[in-house]
Amino acid sequence: MRIKATVEKTRTGYSASAEDLPVYTTGKDLESLKVQIIEALNLYFEDTGRIITERDLKIQLDLPQFFSFYKVINAKALSERIGMNQSLLAQYIKGHKKPSAAQTQRILNGIQKVGQELASIRIL
Repeated sequence: MRIKATVEKTRTGYSASAEDLPVYTTGKDLESLKVQIIEALNLYFEDTGRIITERDLKIQLDLPQFFSFYKVINAKALSERIGMNQSLLAQYIKGHKKPSAAQTQRILNGIQKVGQELASIRIL
């Protein structure tokens, strides 16, 4: 069973809440937030003996949050790579427009493809 954790930006960092569970926490960055949500989930499931690890989490971000976390991804280059109008992608990223499920999947596929390519590179 994977636990969905929705992440949001706050004034002091980030917050996460587990879907369908009364579990909430905060962190100054994504890595500390993951540690905190895992700790909070383990406290919640303490009486059941279930141990939660990072593999049990499914982190959910909207496009503005994703691009806030991963500033290293160039939206202009990504829009060219996936064949999307740069202005439209920028509107999605800024939260001015909400992409359809198909557009979200198109963007995610492009990001994942870049990730796979980067993971296969070996530097001499």
